[in-house]
Amino acid sequence: MPVVIIREAKSSDIDKLYELIVAIARHHDQEQFVLTNKSELMRAGFGDNPEFGVLLAEVDGDIAGYCSYTWSYSIWLGGRYMYIDDVFVWEAFRGQKVGEALMLKAREVALSQGSSRIRWEVEQENHAAIRFYRRLGANIDIKGVCRWELAREGR
Repeated sequence: MPVVIIREAKSSDIDKLYELIVAIARHHDQEQFVLTNKSELMRAGFGDNPEFGVLLAEVDGDIAGYCSYTWSYSIWLGGRYMYIDDVFVWEAFRGQKVGEALMLKAREVALSQGSSRIRWEVEQENHAAIRFYRRLGANIDIKGVCRWELAREGR
């Protein structure tokens, strides 16, 4: 099994990050919903107050995948929690524990920030991902996801 190194993304990773975002969108046949660009990612993720974080997985110096996250507050929990937006591993690296390494590092980051919970979504039909998340110890809650699309200026 190759050695998987997980690290925080840097501004110099912006091209690879954008490529990964488009790749996961393509994987889910949702590329048309990617509205961001490299400039926006740079502004929002790598300034003085980043709005998101990204963990990159490397295998033998190659980017193998990523996990992106934001922070939210739960009034029921009484604290912040990590919200994972995307977890994606290039097909060539699947089955090599890359996804597990990303999730375990996300757990470490959440705990280091005083968070006691991580949330994310998974398609109900994605049985392999559900098995993977359960193996990690995650609970799968079946709820509907509501989305209210509001007009964005300039788009």
